[in-house]
Amino acid sequence: MRGSALLGLLLLPSAFAEYATVNGVRMYYEVHGQGRPVVLLHGGMNSIQTSFARQIPAFSGTHRVIAIDQMAHGRTADVSGRALSYEQMAEDTAALLVHLGIRDADLVGWSDGGQIALRLAFTHPELIRRVVASGVGFGASPSMRRSMADDKWWDRFSNNGFPEGRAEYNRVSPDGPEHWRVYAEKARSMWGAPTWGFAEADLVKIKLPVLIISGDGEKVEEMARIFRAIPKAKLFVLPGTGHSTFQDRPDWLNRVVLDYLDRD
Repeated sequence: MRGSALLGLLLLPSAFAEYATVNGVRMYYEVHGQGRPVVLLHGGMNSIQTSFARQIPAFSGTHRVIAIDQMAHGRTADVSGRALSYEQMAEDTAALLVHLGIRDADLVGWSDGGQIALRLAFTHPELIRRVVASGVGFGASPSMRRSMADDKWWDRFSNNGFPEGRAEYNRVSPDGPEHWRVYAEKARSMWGAPTWGFAEADLVKIKLPVLIISGDGEKVEEMARIFRAIPKAKLFVLPGTGHSTFQDRPDWLNRVVLDYLDRD
């Protein structure tokens, strides 16, 4: 189904918005520009807009940019009774790529999107050309799991920790603002797990080129472990940033990513 006329006015002139039903999810996606496909995978409790507003104009000048809202994020509705998981979101993304006829995608993922991108690199390498992943990790630390088990801590964090993500959710979610608490509990279950989406042994299987990005204020040591586990990986540490690399230093990072994607 083609996006509404109002939504079309919010997009760049060369863009369009669509929905595709894959794996029981009516998944929203946008397409911008023309050229080799670059798939943008947003962060958790965020959306296309809050994750990549500063990347889409830069990338779509030379590439066909496909930006996806995962289940329960942005303009894609939640599915009752279905948990959030990196495994399922990766499968949904793969199914959408097949639906769109894309088999040589460059994936650019931030945070949860980076987790999904790295998982796709070893579960569906036939669909992927190369990967850029920022803000990724192996799993929740014991202290993080203890915090997330505290209902009062989680209530404060989920209500106040994502102001832009929540404002965008309230504005565009087909589930409505009142569904945020349901959505947040699903994220809590996923993030509270001791492992996220992949293990070190999985990364060794990746034969594709991968660029791992870390802010210098983030867990650089863990990102370096991920970089060392992937045979064809490179590591870029972005100065003056923490987790929000794409949002905090877009003018610098966009050039680095495009240079990496366009190298032979």
